[in-house]
Amino acid sequence: MLQRVERALGLQTNPVVFFASAAFIVLFVAAAAIFPGPISAVFGDLAAWISASLGWLYILLVTVFVGFVVIIGFSKYGRLRLGPDGSRPEYTNWAWFAMLFTAGIGSVLMFYGVAGPVSHLAENPMNMTGQTAIAEAAINFELYHYGLHAWGVFGLAGLSLAYFCYRRGMPLRIRSAFHPIFGDRIHGPLGHAIDIFTVLGTVFGVAVTLGLAGSQVNAGLTRVTGLGESAGLQAGVIAIITAGAIISVALGLDRGIRRLGQLNMTLAIILLTFVAIAGPTAFVFQGFVQNTGYYFQNLIEFSFWNQAYNDDGWQGAWTVFIWAWQISWAPFVGLFVARISYGRTIREFILGVLFAPLAFTIVWFSVFGGTALDIEINGAGGLAAIVDETLQVALFAMLEQLPLATITSLLALVIICIFFITSADSASLVLDTLTSGDEENSLARQRIFWAVSLGAIALVLLLAGGLDALSNVVTVTGLPFLIILALMAFSLMKALRSEDTEPRAEREARPEEPVGEDSRAREGEVTKSR
Repeated sequence: MLQRVERALGLQTNPVVFFASAAFIVLFVAAAAIFPGPISAVFGDLAAWISASLGWLYILLVTVFVGFVVIIGFSKYGRLRLGPDGSRPEYTNWAWFAMLFTAGIGSVLMFYGVAGPVSHLAENPMNMTGQTAIAEAAINFELYHYGLHAWGVFGLAGLSLAYFCYRRGMPLRIRSAFHPIFGDRIHGPLGHAIDIFTVLGTVFGVAVTLGLAGSQVNAGLTRVTGLGESAGLQAGVIAIITAGAIISVALGLDRGIRRLGQLNMTLAIILLTFVAIAGPTAFVFQGFVQNTGYYFQNLIEFSFWNQAYNDDGWQGAWTVFIWAWQISWAPFVGLFVARISYGRTIREFILGVLFAPLAFTIVWFSVFGGTALDIEINGAGGLAAIVDETLQVALFAMLEQLPLATITSLLALVIICIFFITSADSASLVLDTLTSGDEENSLARQRIFWAVSLGAIALVLLLAGGLDALSNVVTVTGLPFLIILALMAFSLMKALRSEDTEPRAEREARPEEPVGEDSRAREGEVTKSR
């Protein structure tokens, strides 16, 4: 039946995954629009229970994921290539590193680059004493949130996808990573369930990002132009970003997504350089060196710190939410990273994916967060009070303390919008790949459907309960994929161990490219047989 509906609509999808995911999203949007209060309350209660009862599990497993990928990278398996034994990378190291930064971290850094450190300066959950210790920890909380731990999650998903796709010749889909555990059952209902959970987690994770976009751009426009903050203006911003994503994703990867990503990285580096020069330059460079040392020196403590003896809800509101958010992004970022990593060794992959973004993240928070802390500690102050009232305005309040504030604030607004557009269009492309399995022949109308869905969910959640509703939903939807990631690590380890016993002739006989249409047909046959 689903196949007939698919043909009637002129689609090219895995019908079970696409229609089940689409139906859930449509029903959720309708329910949240009609019953915003009850829906927000349900997710709020679930998120509170997860943070209180399972927050420790998020903290522990994300740290385990980082340790796992590091150990794999430096083990004997680090020499294996993500492809046949004789394969080589498609991109130079510089091009590969540059593309890693377009994998979605930009939008988050723009939002929390100032807001995070200033907020942690005002409210230190470790009960430290002394301004220096609190300031160091304030920066380090953000490095902890967006450094190795974030990229450990992305790296695990990306490594699994790249390994099973390029070395095992399987389709570039999450279900492929579970073949060592479930065998050919991944081509039936079990595999469909894995892909559906993956799609829903990605949709809600990216929707949170779009919701942040609406609120941050609204706050920026208010500071720059005097326009008042309103739900209508936030909805308009989300609509514009969604429209931009639709145009970009319709143009495709090279003509749309790649060009926008390159443009925005250039603009972001220009703004970064300006703040470093116009701000407290010596303080920024001193902070960069000290922040780097402090991060590595305290990595173990922060990785296992669980607020067990002074739980006031801070870790649930910050770390657990951020981990859930990043876990929901893991399929999206992981698939993107996997696509550009053919031919690299596992060791090259791990070192590049973990440490290149970490270096950029340390620079970013040292410049933006360091400048904000200098203003708060040594300058005019007042940022903490502003951030306490609204996180979204933090970046613009900091820029107002530097020369050319209007120009830089407008530039920041442009960068924010483009970052969110590139996140939405890239996610739409990935979602279409996850629900069709045929990236090369993807239909524009399918990608557009996902772009519209992302915007619609962000809009209804923002109107239903603001940022709290967005964070609650992603905390809940991130839990299933946390378990999926844990199983993925076990499955990858099982597959790598089989490399020790598999004859070399079999390894060399593996296909160099992932199977697309054949696997879709096989999944259809398995589904029918069941």
